[in-house]
Amino acid sequence: MDADISVDLRDKTLAARAFLDGKIGRTPLEYSAGLSERLGVPVHLKLECLQITGSFKIRGAWFRLSRLTAEQRASGILTCSAGNHGKAVAYGARELGVQAVICVPSSVDRAKYDGMVALGADVRVSEFPGYDDTEVWAREQALREHKLFISPFDDIDIMAGNGGTLAAEVFEEAQAETRAFILPVGGGGLSSGFAFFAKEQRPDAVIVGCQHELSPGLARSLEAGRAITRLPAIDTVAGGVEGGIGELPFAVLRTRVDRVALVSEQDIYAATRWMLERHQYLIEPSAAVTIAACLSGKVGKLETPTVVVISGRNVSIDVIRRILNE
Repeated sequence: MDADISVDLRDKTLAARAFLDGKIGRTPLEYSAGLSERLGVPVHLKLECLQITGSFKIRGAWFRLSRLTAEQRASGILTCSAGNHGKAVAYGARELGVQAVICVPSSVDRAKYDGMVALGADVRVSEFPGYDDTEVWAREQALREHKLFISPFDDIDIMAGNGGTLAAEVFEEAQAETRAFILPVGGGGLSSGFAFFAKEQRPDAVIVGCQHELSPGLARSLEAGRAITRLPAIDTVAGGVEGGIGELPFAVLRTRVDRVALVSEQDIYAATRWMLERHQYLIEPSAAVTIAACLSGKVGKLETPTVVVISGRNVSIDVIRRILNE
């Protein structure tokens, strides 16, 4: 990884922590007896599903918006999102008095769409079901309207806010012996910042990235030795982990992720139900990929205390009915 990226990510994680202090919640680390028994090591869940706006995305989005220039604030910004980043941007933009345009795929979860609209954002639905095609369309609009485009993952500020601050919080709370971290991976904004901080603190840390088997952007990038930034859209309830990976996140992850767990749609359904039955938390399917990797055994062998990140809760009642009735 380029040394400049490393220094920038380290410095911005500190800055993000300072900015977010007192603005967002400090989410709990909860012991999971069920996963501990299944995996044979103590397992705790980092419950970012209890974060404001319903996901970890508020960390990076609000911090990124806070760094806008006066001219950028006056012009407003445009972003693309499968849902959670958009909701977080809408929240941060409202707090900072910035006009936000959010482009979303046609497959966007209704609860996420309604949440963005309720927060006052200009939400534009594309004709495309997948994130990658929608981002191309969104970037074209940003150029035409002379607005700054903010990536939900391919941005150092986002990586530091989302993953760096989350990891720092985990390290303050987890057992000193904790060495394994199970993370969801979509575009890589959370996993890259988290992996960077974790490996800086504990070089022997084990980072497991969890993805949908039909949209394995990180896995394919590792095989190719370069970032696979676009993938065909897939039909999934876990839109937050669909699509390719960002160039900057992959530059971090390529030397820091230890393995990738690929889970199926049915694994995700089962994990969503398991969390509701065993922990009484209603989480979104994109967040359930980490639980799915643990329950299916695809996470691999773990030998130390482990933290599993639960990234969000924003999901519509129609999707939950489908999962519960499956």
